[in-house]
Amino acid sequence: MKLFTVEEANASLPLVRAITSDLAELSSRVFQRQRHFDSVSAGRELSTEDGLYSEELIHEQNELERQKNRLNELIDELRDLGAEPKTGPSGAIDLVDFPSQRDERVVFLCWKLGEDRVEHWHELDTGFSGRQSLTDVVENPVVDTPS
Repeated sequence: MKLFTVEEANASLPLVRAITSDLAELSSRVFQRQRHFDSVSAGRELSTEDGLYSEELIHEQNELERQKNRLNELIDELRDLGAEPKTGPSGAIDLVDFPSQRDERVVFLCWKLGEDRVEHWHELDTGFSGRQSLTDVVENPVVDTPS
């Protein structure tokens, strides 16, 4: 697992920001589309022999699958960079965690779409609600331990 310094995480933000922007928009659309599809298809068997309505539902289901595949591609792009995309309070995937090290333990540097730079961190088990400002830890900053 790659461990990021604050500087490395910030240096990756132009690419991470572009991917996360697409990811947030698409994840929001997929979530809404899935809810709509679930409500209109509840209790129905989808068959092309069942008429135009079922054909529309099958088309909608195929489009939903296509969007989910694209969503997974974007998630994989971030993971390939060493970052971990997360679902934020808005319900969209608009958070990115960067593994880092503090006091000889792994923590996450935390960035949210719309922020200019990485300025927060949290423990592995606390998530977004446990975010702390990096400026609060000046005496013991989050940095990689030299190998």
